Amino acid sequence: MKKEEVPQDKSNLTDANLREMVYAVDENGEYTTALSSGWDPKTIALDNAIKDIEERTEEAKRKVLANETSPIEYYMELNKMDLPVLASYIGFWQWRVKRHFKPSVFKKLKHKTLAKYADVFNISIEQLKNIND
Repeated sequence: MKKEEVPQDKSNLTDANLREMVYAVDENGEYTTALSSGWDPKTIALDNAIKDIEERTEEAKRKVLANETSPIEYYMELNKMDLPVLASYIGFWQWRVKRHFKPSVFKKLKHKTLAKYADVFNISIEQLKNIND
């Protein structure tokens, strides 16, 4: 795309007074950088992805409050992680992290294990145990 054709649509970046750097072709046919305040298709895609994450987070919170899952699943969603990412951060196998989603297993976790999760989520162990705090 030519430098003068770089989209300047309204987006979440506009609200924060930020701009995104993109590559464009200048008048000499050379690649250069240009600043864009947004692009409607990208904004729509990002808004849809954020809405999906928010819905999954609310569903995880509902499940925690109904004692169907542990707070680990809620904080995983809240921090925009999935099982493979969380497992890699914690240093456990995925099946083991998934097992920690069971409320009965979560209640028996050792302080050291809870501390690992709390550290990854950047919260205290008390916050990990009680999502209402």
